[in-house]
Amino acid sequence: MELILSSKPQPRGGTELMAGRINTLPANLLSHFQIVHSRIPEELDQTKKKILVLHDLVGDPMYDQLRDGGWKMFDKLVFVSYWQKQQFQDYLGIPSSASVVLKNAITPIEDHAKPDDKVRLIYFSTPHRGLDLLYSAYKPLSKEFSNIELNVYSSFDLYSWPERDKPYIGLFDKLRGHKAINYNKSVSNEVIREELKKNHILAYPSTWQETSCLVLMEAMSAGLLCVHSSLAALPETSMNLTMMYDYHEDPQKHAEIFYAQLRAAIIAYSNPNTRAQIKGNLTTQKLLTNSVYGWNGRGRQWQHLLKSML
Repeated sequence: MELILSSKPQPRGGTELMAGRINTLPANLLSHFQIVHSRIPEELDQTKKKILVLHDLVGDPMYDQLRDGGWKMFDKLVFVSYWQKQQFQDYLGIPSSASVVLKNAITPIEDHAKPDDKVRLIYFSTPHRGLDLLYSAYKPLSKEFSNIELNVYSSFDLYSWPERDKPYIGLFDKLRGHKAINYNKSVSNEVIREELKKNHILAYPSTWQETSCLVLMEAMSAGLLCVHSSLAALPETSMNLTMMYDYHEDPQKHAEIFYAQLRAAIIAYSNPNTRAQIKGNLTTQKLLTNSVYGWNGRGRQWQHLLKSML
């Protein structure tokens, strides 16, 4: 099997994580397929069944060649959410019968006990997904609450695009200069998984249309109280288990809405009278997330798809 990935050097994003998981399926089964992730190569292997896994938005120019029947170059298209699939049906005319939805998946976070000395918030994604709004909302919250800490893991190092960090250097400096914020550049998924065990709230005012969200899946699996917008596929991903709020197009109003929701989450988690109930809800969230998004189950679905195509 040939896995076709982005041409960028050594990316470590969600696409690469999912490609790696799919590559763990039985080799004797994978050998019959050419599975392409997002970027379509100039030549396809006509001796194998061809699958295109679409991780990106319908507006990406790389997908223009799927118009007007161009999708027929593949035996099957795999979408990572129903929201994404509907977009491609509406704008590129891809029939439902040519595709299937196999959502992204994670390795569930192990059971763990969280520290209780303070309330820790975390953001771990690239900066263009709302990091500036998070900083605007967190500044007044850090003055109101003395028991909170924000941990940020964000840069385009994740995709080996250091030049994309340049517009955010000023924001990074502000984060570094805040006494209640720990700023770090992007780190490996292994490090993030350990950090999630130490944090309590995911602060994620997403302003980017995500076709799927491994950030949210892992945070839910780690038992975090997740505060995030309702943009794109996030409602589908969250399964109504989170503190989601309605996305607003205006950045200032979005920041105000996010601030209010994040403040409510901090108050609820800080209050001993409500914390026990929250922890009970988060236990349910963790169990459902691991069941729905765990790779073991999704791997079986992938095997079923490949076998059915043979």
